[in-house]
Formats: sequence, structure tokens, C-alpha cells
Amino acid sequence: MPGTVRCEWFKLFLEPSALRDDVVDPRLPKLPLGKKAVDLIVDFLTCLWDYARERITQEIGIVADLNAADVWLTVPAAWDAKGCQLMRDAAIQAGLVGAAFAGDREWRDRLHIITEPEAAAVHCAHLTNLHQLRPSQNFMICDAGGGTVDLAVYKIIGSLQNLEIAEVCARSGSNCGSLFLDLRFRELVRTLLADHPVHLEPASLAYFMHAFSETDKLAYLGESDDGNMFHFTCFNVEDPDDPAVGLINGELAIPGNLLRREVFDPVIEQVLNLIEGQTRRVDQRIDALLLVGGFSGSEYLFKRVDETLGSRIKVIARPSDADTATCRGAAQYGLARRPLVSSIIAPKSYIMRVKLPAEPEDWQRRPAYITENNAGVHICENRLQYLVSKGAILRKGQRIRTKFCKFSSTPQDRMFVAVLYTSDSDKLMRYTDEGETYELCKWTVDLATLPSFQQHANNPQPGGFYTDFELGLELDSAEVRGVLLYNGYECGRVTFDFLV
Repeated sequence: MPGTVRCEWFKLFLEPSALRDDVVDPRLPKLPLGKKAVDLIVDFLTCLWDYARERITQEIGIVADLNAADVWLTVPAAWDAKGCQLMRDAAIQAGLVGAAFAGDREWRDRLHIITEPEAAAVHCAHLTNLHQLRPSQNFMICDAGGGTVDLAVYKIIGSLQNLEIAEVCARSGSNCGSLFLDLRFRELVRTLLADHPVHLEPASLAYFMHAFSETDKLAYLGESDDGNMFHFTCFNVEDPDDPAVGLINGELAIPGNLLRREVFDPVIEQVLNLIEGQTRRVDQRIDALLLVGGFSGSEYLFKRVDETLGSRIKVIARPSDADTATCRGAAQYGLARRPLVSSIIAPKSYIMRVKLPAEPEDWQRRPAYITENNAGVHICENRLQYLVSKGAILRKGQRIRTKFCKFSSTPQDRMFVAVLYTSDSDKLMRYTDEGETYELCKWTVDLATLPSFQQHANNPQPGGFYTDFELGLELDSAEVRGVLLYNGYECGRVTFDFLV
């Protein structure tokens, strides 16, 4: 329509590389002048929510009090906390949740974020394919959608009578969904019809792409279709014939082998490489691979996955309602009395490098690390203190608390620098030189906010003083957070790591 701009695929502007490094996939359409991706998401969610309220009211026959409802919003697995927060802010601005009564201060808490593979896992957990697995076995969810393909691995814990699954925190995702088949098809059409510009006008290209997307994209079979011709009716009746490029009587005919080579294989190879990379990251046997999402309906994709991984993964399956598995799973998750995905398996160890009073073992094993501080106390440097060990099973929302102590020579000595390291090793180490660790970040904690520090600072001692406090570690599906605690009360927090 005159004066309007077509906006699509704008959710992909919130993926981590676009937010952290401003690296936007060049194939995505430009945002309208003066608009950010979040602005478009607000507009989209506003329209979607208006439609949803109308449909819900029609279905139940009465006007529903949806302001009191919990709303679950799914996001791609690879999104970091910033992308999730932007989506959350957009959903609140779009009115997906609101105050249900005067003085309702907790209304924002009724908006919940869940990753797409996590929601799909909840749905698949109730299917026969998953019930063939036994406790301690692992399964992978491949959520192949329009824009992204997301992967997550889960372990069955507990008994099948009381089914529970734990997320193995090694997720991945990439922009290689079925949308990119459309984009490659458009480029192929542009190349074939470069000398026939009447067929490259926006309306004509949209017509070609619609025909491809609605029929051939999912039905295409791969090598067995190499010898077949795929016919696409031209939108414009002018310039109907040029057999050299496939224009025959107002149709564009494209050989199946050309479609495979230029459109399908590059995208499907990306998906296969993503799955292969995920299996290496998890470094555990995968007993089942379940494909969900609209792109999983591609016969060629399913065939290639089965051919490539069938010898290593016993069960490769696609539920009949794969295209709605994420939506159904999010609803099942929200309605459950207890969350099915209730645990997380730490993908690596999280460790602090600390200085602790020297123990007999330190004198015996690392005397060179021992120094005497201003108070005359022998301190062993380069000690490691584990907050979470690799492979530990944590309940979602569980906070791992570790006690720390800082010596301050003066009231001005109030900063505690917590250096967090990670390790992929299964070995528990006591010292920094016993294995490879990777510095993740430094967290500078100001202890001046703690009552015990203030008390000592107001009554300084000549020999200095110690401040006891706790650092807590929290893992969820998206990130690792650190929390400063004093007598159980939270005094500060920071995000340490993104689990993508």
C-alpha cells in the first residue's frame, strides 16, 4: 500500500551478536527510518494480544479477566539476558500483562520468559518417543523454526512415573531457519531472471517466494527430486518466454538439482553443523533427537538429519504436531502444578581464586604460595574455591552460597575483587597450577554497604578487621549470576556468564 513499509523478521535483530557487537545479518531487511527492532516488536505484540483477547473471549463465551492471567513468552535458546529483557520490556509496553486490581504491585511478575527448546521439551516429554528412554539418558531438542534453529540437551532424572528432566546447560542456536531458504530462493530467481526485470519487481518476487514457501519448501525431497522440474507461475504476463533461463509460457521452471545446490543444501548443512557442534559441546551420548518447529516439517531436512546422525542416535523423531510443539509446551509448562524442567546440570565448574589462612596441607604442598599479611596471619594465595562443580545438578532458582572473608587494614580498604574462573575439567583442583582454568570476569564488590563493615569502620582497630559475607551463584537457562549476601539478605548482583 502507498505510504507503508513492509516489516518482517525483525525479531532476529535481538539475537546476541546484533546486540553485543552490532553485527546484523546482512540478509535481513532494513528497519524503517527512525524505528528500532523493539518498536516493531511492541507494535506486533500489541496487535497479537488484541487478537488473542478477542479469540479467547469468543472461545469461552464470556469476557475474560486477562489482566489476572499469567503470560508465557518464548524466545530463542541462543538469546542472552539483554535480548530477553528487551523482549520482556516490549511485551509489558504492549500490554500483555497489567494490574488486575488497585494496588496490584506484582503484576509484572505474571509475564514469564521461557526458551523455545525448553517449551518444546515439555511438550515432547509427554510423547511416546520420549517414554522409550530411561532415567539418566539424554535427549536433544532441535527446534527448527522460521528464523532460528535452537538446540538444547536434557537428561531424564527421577522415575518415569514421576517424570522430570534436567537441562544440560550447553545450548546453541543460529540464524539458519527456513526463512533463509526463502532468501536464497529469492537470490536464485534474481540471478535466473537478471535479463527479465519485469519479473523482478517487488510484487513479482513476492509472488514467486509465496509459491515456494507454501508448497515446495517443505515438500522438497532432495536428491530424489534432482531430475524433476519445479514450476512457478509468473505474476506478470509480459515477457513470458526464454527457455534458456527456464521461462516457458509464463512459468519459471527450475531444475531440482539447482534448487538443492543453491537453496537447500547450504542452509541444511548449517543445521547439521549446528547439531554436530552441540553433540561435541555436551560430550555425552545423545539417546534421542526430537525435531520440532515449522522447519522440521521439511522432508529433506529430516532425511539429511537421519542419514547423518542415525548411526549414532538411536531415536530420531518428529511429533505430528511439531509446528506447534513450542506453543503447546509453553502452555503445559504454565499450567503444570510443578515444572517438568526443574533442574539444570552445570556445564562447567565455576571457581573463585582466593586467599585463605594457610593449612598444614598448604605448607606441605605449596609453601611458596604462603605469605604473611599485616595482621601476622599466614595466607595461602592462588587457592581455588569451587562455587559449582561441573556436572552438579541444581534446582532451578537454587542459590549456591559460599562464605567469604576479607581483611581490611583500614576503613578505606572496602573493595573485594571476586575473580571468577571456569574450568571444563572434571578434576577438582586446590591450586591454580593444577589444571587449566579460564578467567571469566572480575566482580568488584563494595563491602561498605554491609552492616558489619560499617560497624568496624566506625570503630577502627589498629590491626585492621575482618568482614564476613557470602557470595551466591545462580544458574538458569540463560545465564549465571552472582549475588552478594549478608545474613541471607541480597545486597547486590551481577551477571557472570551467558550459557550459549
